[in-house]
Amino acid sequence: MSRRVEVGSADQLQPGQRKLAFVDGRSIVLFNVGGAIHAIENSCPHNGASLAGGRLEGTLLQCPAHGLTFDLATGCMPGAKGLCLDKLPVHVEGGMLVVVAGDDGKPA
Repeated sequence: MSRRVEVGSADQLQPGQRKLAFVDGRSIVLFNVGGAIHAIENSCPHNGASLAGGRLEGTLLQCPAHGLTFDLATGCMPGAKGLCLDKLPVHVEGGMLVVVAGDDGKPA
């Protein structure tokens, strides 16, 4: 079963901004890309580096540790199969950002 976790006000995450939050003891980072909110686990699937400070161009996020690029829309590396981010469903509810997490402590 999944549960919904409020991680802040939607007004605090304007287009072009990012926000760190914690859900079930895991660090996640939320991005507002042109009004679309994306939530990912703040850990590169390659070596666990923090993605919060990665360079963002459109929906493409570059890991600051080794330069791997991930598409926030799909969660995966463009044109490559294999490495994908752990994405979490996120939406706005009553003016709040709500992340959906699984009951096993992992992203839903």
